Amino acid sequence: MSELKLAYPGYVCVPYLHNHESIALKDAWMKSKNITDLYFATATFSSEGKLYFSDSTNHYIIAKFKDSSRISSEIKQQNLDKTSFLITISEELFQKEADGEMNFITFYYLEYNDSGDDYNDIANIVGKKDKVSVAGLGRLEIISKYAPKFTFPYSDSMVCLEVSSEKSHQSVKKYCEKTRRDVSRRGLTMTNLMGLSLLEKLK
Repeated sequence: MSELKLAYPGYVCVPYLHNHESIALKDAWMKSKNITDLYFATATFSSEGKLYFSDSTNHYIIAKFKDSSRISSEIKQQNLDKTSFLITISEELFQKEADGEMNFITFYYLEYNDSGDDYNDIANIVGKKDKVSVAGLGRLEIISKYAPKFTFPYSDSMVCLEVSSEKSHQSVKKYCEKTRRDVSRRGLTMTNLMGLSLLEKLK
């Protein structure tokens, strides 16, 4: 009897390599009812992130999806050379209105997450930030043809933030870093994995 695979919403980041596979995947997702939002983005990886994902690139397609069960197989069919990142959201901490268009998505991981109180603390701290419109907890799945040199040990402890601002991407990065430090001051080790500057909305 096959195992029932639960469907979760979330995000997927696929390297945009300007080849046939990348273009075909972008076109398919623009038509897909499972994809609610689609962006062309540049990614900035932290030094910690580069340690685990040395084949990371600069340009990505990032899609926000409703059903995770279909996404993984769609990526694997493309046989892409670079690592893709699939983040399923198991718990939404909050969703609220924020001024300006969403122009940044950032992913963190918690090095220690012993209790639900930690998540409540994060929600309380981040929820006060006027530019953060969505925060969620999730799990990271790595999709690659090649095994990573080092296994990423924090896949089950992802924190995802959507940020809306009319300011520059550099300014938003600083804003997110201040948010991370505010969380860390409460004794919660939240480490940046990568930030995505949204350059163009495709869908």
